[in-house]
Amino acid sequence: MEEKIEEISEIKQGDTVKVYQKIKEKNKERIQPFEGQVLAIKHGKGQNSTITVRKVIGGVGVEKIFPIHSPSIVKIEVLKRTKTRRAKLYYLRKAKGRKAKLKIEKGGE
Repeated sequence: MEEKIEEISEIKQGDTVKVYQKIKEKNKERIQPFEGQVLAIKHGKGQNSTITVRKVIGGVGVEKIFPIHSPSIVKIEVLKRTKTRRAKLYYLRKAKGRKAKLKIEKGGE
């Protein structure tokens, strides 16, 4: 469990992350990645903390809420860091084109 607490401190709003989640289908278990932007981090660094990740698939926005400390989450990989001025990036739901693009952080990566 200690690994997960360290991971959450690295994740920030606006980051592009890849979340690897265990999915059980009948008697098989596989790992499915979900890549997208972090819109919000809720409940701090506690046991019930969650992140909201959004990506656009075929012109339709898909959001998933992942509990950070869930046993079904294998790992969370930060792919890109961006500079944000807000805690919650819900405005990205309506934004299209250039307005939906966030600036890349200079010190990141």
